[in-house]
This record gives sequence, structure tokens and C-alpha cells, in this order.
Amino acid sequence: MTIWAQKKRRGFTIMDKKTIVKKINSLRKQKNAIILAHNYQIPEIQDIADFVGDSLDLAKKATKTDAENIIFCGVDFMAESAKILNPEKNVILPDSSAKCPMAAMVDVESLTWKKEDHPDAEVVAYINTTADVKAISDICCTSSNGAKVVNSMKAHEIIFVPDINLGSYIQRFVKDKKMILWQGMCATHHNIKKEEILNLKEDHPDAEIIVHPECRPEIIDLADDALSTNGMINYCKKSTSKEFIIGTEKDMCYRLQKENPNKIFIPVESAVCPNMKKNTLEKVLNSLETLEPKTKLSDEIMQKAYLPLQRMMNIGRGD
Repeated sequence: MTIWAQKKRRGFTIMDKKTIVKKINSLRKQKNAIILAHNYQIPEIQDIADFVGDSLDLAKKATKTDAENIIFCGVDFMAESAKILNPEKNVILPDSSAKCPMAAMVDVESLTWKKEDHPDAEVVAYINTTADVKAISDICCTSSNGAKVVNSMKAHEIIFVPDINLGSYIQRFVKDKKMILWQGMCATHHNIKKEEILNLKEDHPDAEIIVHPECRPEIIDLADDALSTNGMINYCKKSTSKEFIIGTEKDMCYRLQKENPNKIFIPVESAVCPNMKKNTLEKVLNSLETLEPKTKLSDEIMQKAYLPLQRMMNIGRGD
């Protein structure tokens, strides 16, 4: 039971938002901590984060900070990646149950079987995978650099895990590789319906449609462009359009609106990742007070998973 649940049960008055933020700001200095937040985090967490970004942004930021403690507001695989890249630092996920269902759709045993079936293939693991899966992969990628990574591989056959939608999108830009796609998917993106996008377009006929590559192919075909979350940031800043329909987790629109106050961003209201929403201000404060729950991985897994992550970071961004 968290400190906050204990206080509530015992009749303590729960602190208001202003007080919580003040305590967070004080504790992060005392504990030499940095707060990293993914673009899908709730607005309150985005506002108190030292850095907000996508998976590749956060992976890079984790390697450059001098902070002893990294409070990682995202989901499990992100905190694991930060720990792999920073084995000497404490990486703390405010809610240990904030897990990525798509990452859980591929496991070491099943991937090992697939590798045995295709002995000449190389494995490209989307960063949305667990540390032990990364450890038996050749290289990682993000949604922004997937095509660049696949095109860099020497093998003709590429086993791509775990997102079939992202893999299908990458295949559009890869001409000389045979991609063997895992049957995983992100429910938040996979469940975005064509009718939802068309209805929003009918209500906002002048809006550009920008979607994430984790969406189904028929959604990508409707869009003006398919981009990573960081790609969306850059695109919308540069575009002369004033309205955008955003086909990804709905709280992406919060950052877009904050950085582009003179433009309008229309979310797909059904696109909510419940696991990203598990991190709250109260849990961030609790993690700073206790420096728990720490992300723990074996030395062997960290050493093996480091190489595919580092290879990805050496290749860099694709958008």
C-alpha cells in the first residue's frame, strides 16, 4: 500500500495539487533527481517534468543527466531502457504496474523459436519491448528511426518485434529486405477507427490528419503523414496549417497545444493508454520520498541489452 493510500485510510487530509508540486520541486533538489515524462503522460506530470519527449528522446536524456535518481514517468520498458543505459543510477517508475501490453506480446522463448526457424535473420526490436527480449535482439528501433534501422541491417531477412502495424509501415520504405512481422500491436493505436478519423475530418475539413505509425494501415492511408510523437511536434511547428487531427494517445495534444498556442489540435477521444495514466503527481511525490520502486535488472541482462540499444542510438533519429 502506498503512503497516499495509508494516509487516506487513516483519515489524513490529502494535499492539494499546489502543495504536492511544491514538495516535488523541493525533493527533486534534495535527492538529486530528474523527472522524465513521456508525451502520453497526464498534463500535470508533463508540467512538472524536467524533460518531456518520446522514447528515443528519453533514452538519450537518461544517458546525459548527472542526476543520481531518475524518476521515469512512462511504462516499464522505458524505465528498463534507462536503467540499462545508466546501470549506476536509480531508475524509479512511480507506479510499478504501469506496463506496456504490447511489450508483453513477445517473450524470450517464442522469439528464440522464431530465430531458430530463420537462422540467417537479424532481429530488430522496437524499443517497446522488455529488457530480456532486447538482450537477444540485434538492434532496437523507435517509431521515428525504424526504416533507417532496418535499412542499415546486413541480413536480407529481418524479424521485427512486436508491433505488426509499425512493421507494416516500415515495410513501405524497405525495398530489399524480407520482414517477418510479429503479431503484436498497441491496442490504443490499433483500436482507432477509420470512422472516428473521417467524422473528425468532416467536422474540421481544413485540418491535417497526423497519425502514429502504430495505427492500422487503413488509418495511415487516411493521414497526411504518419510520425512519431517527436515527429509530430516538429511537423506541427513548421506547418502553415492551423488545425490538426492527431491520431495517437490523446494527451499528446496537451504538449502540442502548449507549444503551439495559436493552433488547434483535435484528439481522438477514444485513444487513451490506461497504463500511461497510472503515474500521478501523488505517486511521483511518493517515489521521491521513498526512492521506490526501483527498476531492477540482472547484470547479465543489462550487459546483453545494452548493445542493441546503443546501436539504435548510434544510428539516431529518422525524422
